[in-house]
Amino acid sequence: MTLSVVTYPDRDTLAAAVGARLVLTIGDAIAARGVAHVVLTGGSMGSALLAAIDRLGLACAVDWPVVHLWWGDERYLPVGDPDRNETQNRAALLDALPLDPAHVHGVAGPGASPSADTSAAAYAQALATDGPDLFDVVLLGVGPDAHVASLFPHHDAQRQSEAAFAVFGSPKPPPTRVTMSFDRLGRSREVWFVVAGADKAEAVCRALTPGVHRWDVPAAGVGGVEATRWLLDEDAAARWRESDAVTG
Repeated sequence: MTLSVVTYPDRDTLAAAVGARLVLTIGDAIAARGVAHVVLTGGSMGSALLAAIDRLGLACAVDWPVVHLWWGDERYLPVGDPDRNETQNRAALLDALPLDPAHVHGVAGPGASPSADTSAAAYAQALATDGPDLFDVVLLGVGPDAHVASLFPHHDAQRQSEAAFAVFGSPKPPPTRVTMSFDRLGRSREVWFVVAGADKAEAVCRALTPGVHRWDVPAAGVGGVEATRWLLDEDAAARWRESDAVTG
């Protein structure tokens, strides 16, 4: 597995570059295997890179009906709630694409399932039935506390091993979520951490520090089988550039 860190001058450039990279990666996956499996992320950057695909006119380069979309985690909120990752991603791009609805693997929210545990079990079953052995790419944001998906520092959810499971008592609202495990997120050809902003600089630096443990820094606990890429704007990269991780 190769580890790379690429920095871009600002958030908008980062979004455009990652959006273009994602289109190329999806195209390569389809050419090689006839299908692509992508795990999307929420947050401002998760939607910004999708919006950039639309803004740059790149969506037409993808055979979308053979693309499967998944989410690394989801807030247990009603379908269509503006705080759901899926809702934000749909508004940014997905609703404008000719996707096969059966290939959009969302997490059921209240009203569509009786509990977060039920939603998680259904999501785990979808992964077992329709998911690939390896995703083509997993996109992840990183919180200021270095959490990824809904795996937070020192939270018992980190101990779960199921492909997908419910998270209760999240330190960041809403408190109830559904997430994939470290192991399932890492079963991907490539994992991309897409991070912008000075408030993430310390978390990025900690995650890229050799020997750090995922219990303290969850972002250090996921890597791709073939490649792990940290795609950062200059603000998010600032502390790492200053650290021994770069200067030795």
